[in-house]
Amino acid sequence: MSAESMDIDSAHPAPSSSSSGKGKQTELQSTSGAENLPWVEKYRPTSLDELVSQSDIVDTLQRFIDDGKLPHMLFYGPPGTGKTTTILAIARKLYGKNMGSMVLELNASDDRGIDVIRDQIKTFSSTRTVFSSGLKLVILDEADAMTTPAQAALRRVIEKYTRNVRFCIICNYVSKIIPAVQSRCTRFRFAPLRLSDINSRLDMIVEREGVNISEDGENALIRLSGGDMRRVLNVLQACHAAYSRVDSGEVYACTGQPSPEDIKRIVDWMLNDEFHIALANIVALKRDKGLALQDIISELTPYVNNIDFPPATRVYLLEQLAEIENHMSVGSTEKIQLSALVGSFKMGIELAGN
Repeated sequence: MSAESMDIDSAHPAPSSSSSGKGKQTELQSTSGAENLPWVEKYRPTSLDELVSQSDIVDTLQRFIDDGKLPHMLFYGPPGTGKTTTILAIARKLYGKNMGSMVLELNASDDRGIDVIRDQIKTFSSTRTVFSSGLKLVILDEADAMTTPAQAALRRVIEKYTRNVRFCIICNYVSKIIPAVQSRCTRFRFAPLRLSDINSRLDMIVEREGVNISEDGENALIRLSGGDMRRVLNVLQACHAAYSRVDSGEVYACTGQPSPEDIKRIVDWMLNDEFHIALANIVALKRDKGLALQDIISELTPYVNNIDFPPATRVYLLEQLAEIENHMSVGSTEKIQLSALVGSFKMGIELAGN
C-alpha cells in the first residue's frame, strides 16, 4: 500500500443500529444525461469502481465495507482529489435507494457553529428509522472551517453515537482539525491526482462533449490543474463555451493565469532592461491580460530554478520571492510589491556579477 496515497491511523469500528434525520440530504438521481449540469457534477463518479486514482484508499475502504467494519473516517488533502466523491460513492453502495434517509450531508463552511452539532447532527444521530436498518452516515464537508467549540462538541457526539452512526469528516488541512477528533477517526490522505489519470479522464470527456481542443490546450489544462480534477473540468467547460477551438492561449486567457511566454518576457525585462522600463512593461502586461502578481510569483519560482544563476543568486531570488508572497498574503499592495520584485532581480544581477 502506497504511503504517498494514504495515511491511516487506528479507529474503532462498532456494531450497527438504525436512525433518521434532517438537514441537507444527498440526491440519488443519476446525472449522466443532464445536459444543463456543470461537467463536474455530470461526470462525477457514482461508484467506487469509477474513481480516478486513489486506488489504495478505495481498496482499503472496500475491505472495510465488505467486512462490515466501517470506521469513522477523516479524508484530507488538496481540493479536487476525490474526497467528497469517494464518500458519496460509499453511501450509494451502502444504502442504495434508502440513501436519503440514512445520510446527513452538511457543508461545515456554511454550518460551522456549535448549534449545528447540538441540533441537526445530534438529532439525526439519536433518532431511528422505521424501514431501514444499519449504520447511518454523517458527512461533514470542509470541516476545517468549523469553529473549535463546534469540533469539541463533535468529539462528544462521535463518542456517544458510535453504535449506530459513522462520521466522515472531509477537509483540506488536517492541521485545522483538533487532535481529539483526529484520534477518533481513521485518516485517509488524498494525494493530488496523477497527470496520467487526469489525462485519461479528460480525453473521455472531450470525446463525449465534442470539445475542439488541441494537444497544447490539453497540456496547458493539465499543467494548470496541479492534480485538481475539479479545476480541469471547470476550465474546460468555460473554454468550450467561450471559444470554438481551445488552444493553450485560450486556456490561459480563460483562467487569467500567466502563460510560459508571459513569464519569459517578464524575466527578460527584469534581467535586461532598466528598472523603470522593466517595471512599466510588467505593469502594462498585467493591465492588458488581467494578471495577478500572486500568480506571476507562483510561476516565477520554477522558472528561477531553471535559470543558470550562481547558487547564491538563486537562493537570494527565491528568498525574495517568498518574502514578497508573504507580504501579498497579509494585504500589501501589488504596486509596491511589484517594484520590490523588479528590484530583487536587479540586486540578484549585481550579486551574480560580484
